[in-house]
Amino acid sequence: MDFDQLHAFLEIVRLKSFSKAARSCFRTQPAISAQIRQMEQELDTQLFERFGNRISLTVAGKVFATYAQKILDTRREAFDTVRELERVPRGEVMIAANEATCVNVLPRVFSTYKGKFPHVQLQVIRSYGSTIVDAVLDNSTDFGITHMPVRERRLQSVEIHSDEIRLLVPPGHPLAALRSVGAEQIVQYPLLLPKRGRTRSRINEYLDIYEDEMEVSMELESSEMIKQFVIAELGIGFMAVTNAQNELRSGALAAVPLAPLPMIRTLGLIYRKDKALSRAALGFIEVVSEFAGAEPVLEKAASRGPRKASRAS
Repeated sequence: MDFDQLHAFLEIVRLKSFSKAARSCFRTQPAISAQIRQMEQELDTQLFERFGNRISLTVAGKVFATYAQKILDTRREAFDTVRELERVPRGEVMIAANEATCVNVLPRVFSTYKGKFPHVQLQVIRSYGSTIVDAVLDNSTDFGITHMPVRERRLQSVEIHSDEIRLLVPPGHPLAALRSVGAEQIVQYPLLLPKRGRTRSRINEYLDIYEDEMEVSMELESSEMIKQFVIAELGIGFMAVTNAQNELRSGALAAVPLAPLPMIRTLGLIYRKDKALSRAALGFIEVVSEFAGAEPVLEKAASRGPRKASRAS
């Protein structure tokens, strides 16, 4: 039984005539009669009683007519709702990102998006590193925001933000006055390092030849903890300048460029290439792309120091 049969049945009920229903449905009367016979066989009951040229519904026909109308009304409502989503998107968009990115990079993106799509709910899932990629791949989230590059053929990426990872020190620290600082100077002081993630991997590579001389004072879970512990002079750390912009502006912290080349961090939006995206999700890509186009390649806070940048992954 299909929607076309239900429509033909209800037209017969409305017009009280097979011939008129056939004209209304642009069918022949034998075709309409065949549809009704097929429905009656499937339901194993008679839907109409025929008295010469007159017809009327049986008890079963009256009951079925109520449900048939509900089915077609629900179908129409479903179509109208889906079409309305194209005009006024609703629902939710799920994004996996770490806390520092959400707090320091994405507020303008989220604000612009909510202005354009006020009826869509943004759900942010706090994630780290490879778990962001995994969340996108297994479809538990629509988008991920993570360090670039991401070498996964099933994913599409849009670069949205670049800045510089620098050494974070208290303003009175001996290294604070230097134009740049090398690994051999950094390892002379206790280090506060992120516990995991791409930034930690890059720091490990940068300090690799001085590993035996390193003193890791603490491994910390969040950028906020690293900042506060550096301010408290418990050690020195590494951080993208965007994640410490308030403390740098206020003078609570100083950020020294790394030598011999600056360490550049690039963030990107990732999503599955084969994912069927809603209008709300496509809108999020549009807003992120606009944001990326308006962003400088590097934050102003990272403008001093050598211009040539290394993009180690």
